[in-house]
Amino acid sequence: MVLATYNIKGGVGKTSAAVNLAYLAAREGATTLLWDLDPQGASTYLLRVKPRIKGGGSRLVRGKTDAGRRIKGTDYDGLDLLPADFSYRHMDLHLDASKRPTRRLSRVLAPLKREYDYVFLDCPPSISLVSESVFEAADALLIPLLPAALSARTLDHIDEVARDSTRRLPFFSMVDSRKRMHRELMESFTAQRPEMLRTVVPLAADVERMGQARAPLEEFAPRGGAAVAFRELWKEIRERLHR
Repeated sequence: MVLATYNIKGGVGKTSAAVNLAYLAAREGATTLLWDLDPQGASTYLLRVKPRIKGGGSRLVRGKTDAGRRIKGTDYDGLDLLPADFSYRHMDLHLDASKRPTRRLSRVLAPLKREYDYVFLDCPPSISLVSESVFEAADALLIPLLPAALSARTLDHIDEVARDSTRRLPFFSMVDSRKRMHRELMESFTAQRPEMLRTVVPLAADVERMGQARAPLEEFAPRGGAAVAFRELWKEIRERLHR
């Protein structure tokens, strides 16, 4: 199953969600792969892997490079990584030069889906050929949303370009429950969007500390509110996916 953490906007918690959810899936015994599609390579950095793909993104999306041979192990049992590469910044151009460009990622992922129970895609923030390819390849989009009025527009834009068969599983991220505005916005927004997940990921210093620890939350702050939230979020996602 292919799950993509995606949002048009940056800075909403996509990478922290991708790393922590992939870690939790692997810890449960599922064979899990995380593909860091963002040229900034944040997931790759957090998992302590060098951000480089031999031959670059062009050969990978054109099928000239075996993706399986570029996969790296991580420090965590059951969790592998297909690293980021700075050449991914040109992936739109590589896809545009290909036949049936929006199906290229699906072709790369096809053999990997036979080897892994879950493939997570940590996506760059954009609406582009890359994101359209992700929509084509993913079984579900995991969409972190800030508790802000513009979040509604984000989902509207995604609805316009994503396939109807691609499930949307949006959830609120970086929430300060002490703020009345956050609480009221989440309540009204959830009433309008029944697909919203119930679990809320809080605004927490532990998430920021992932950059220093270079590890998932469970490895250095398992009792913190953010780690608890991600455990609940993964449980809810699994229930939705297999309902």
